[in-house]
Amino acid sequence: MKNASPTIDKSRLRRLVEEANRFGFNGLTGGHNRPGYSDADMAVRDWFAGEMMRAGLVVSRDGVNNIFGRYGPADGPCIMVGSHLDTVPEGGAFDGVLGACAALECVLAMQDADVVPKTGITVVATAEEEGRFGGMLGSQTITGAVTPDWLEQAADSDGISLVDAMQDQGLDARAAMDSGWQPGSIKAFLELHIEQGPVLEGAAIPIGIVNGVSGVCNLHVRLDGIANHSGTTPMDMRADAFAGLALFANTIPELIETSGTSQSRITIGKVDLIPNTAHTIPGTVEFSIILRDTSEEVMRRLRDRAMENVEAAARSHRLDCAIDEKSWLPPVALDPALRSLLRGESERLGLAALEMPSGAGHDAQTMQAFCPSGLIFVPSRGGISHSPQEWSDWADMEKGAQLMLNALCKLAGT
Repeated sequence: MKNASPTIDKSRLRRLVEEANRFGFNGLTGGHNRPGYSDADMAVRDWFAGEMMRAGLVVSRDGVNNIFGRYGPADGPCIMVGSHLDTVPEGGAFDGVLGACAALECVLAMQDADVVPKTGITVVATAEEEGRFGGMLGSQTITGAVTPDWLEQAADSDGISLVDAMQDQGLDARAAMDSGWQPGSIKAFLELHIEQGPVLEGAAIPIGIVNGVSGVCNLHVRLDGIANHSGTTPMDMRADAFAGLALFANTIPELIETSGTSQSRITIGKVDLIPNTAHTIPGTVEFSIILRDTSEEVMRRLRDRAMENVEAAARSHRLDCAIDEKSWLPPVALDPALRSLLRGESERLGLAALEMPSGAGHDAQTMQAFCPSGLIFVPSRGGISHSPQEWSDWADMEKGAQLMLNALCKLAGT
């Protein structure tokens, strides 16, 4: 008998997530290591494709190894639903993988209820979302936003080029240029994700409905001074590259206060000192500056002032300075009609929901330029993410998945 209300199977969802997390798991730290185009990343994609094939979905891959599984009518536009499977180094268990596995569980729940949508549903596991190479390659490829120049120059923080990393896995990065979807082929995009922040837990609210996603600017800075003996070089005669970095770092609070907003974030991330030894003044430092805000105007103001402050710090310590903008993802407002749909479905489920911005980047922000997109958050314990300590309660994840399933049924016309 047909069940008019498909229901998430929490045990099955948990099994999917836990099986995905076998790939790249570090038993010593509890972290997960599936950086884009690593062996573990490729292996988890093969596993996910196999799970979709076992469910009877029509499975395909594109030139960047996005994985697609279609359910329902084979022709016409689809509703796309999913997230990513790659992680940052030593990342958590739920960032991305929850959304991909929950998307597949939504289809499995429809099959359990003998529900076939009128509009095709495409489950997606996007490639290289975590920005190892500076962008969101999977969703940017789907939307046709990748450029040849970016593909050729993209490299990770260790200097490994995107082209070489993909070639090592039997892929041609230039195939991204031929892998974009046709306009109108995707009616809507839905994504479920952990919040990665403390707001929902602090408010004791189980669901976040995201109204906008912060943009991200990735700057790479190199300061060059003189490596010299730490005991014989007077303090006022040094060209200490690390001192330049420290001076810039101290300007960040004032920069946020005078030029930013409550949604502004500036982070000094990866830092490399050369030489990195106890008794030598650092002659060179390379570091990243990751800048975020929900306003592009504010982002540009912060970027320009940050660059001025880096240059001033370099002059103060007699350093040469080079700043390279590696990537720019603009902030995005997500589709208001989808937000309204998600609010209505959360009310029908009896789930309190909070409209909120996202400080982290997600595939939904890239997809919004191509089709209406919606993003659902569930609480993160302690607001911790990108860490082995990342945790969300299974009961909360089930609620988020059920909300996505209900919305998917409405959108696909079951």
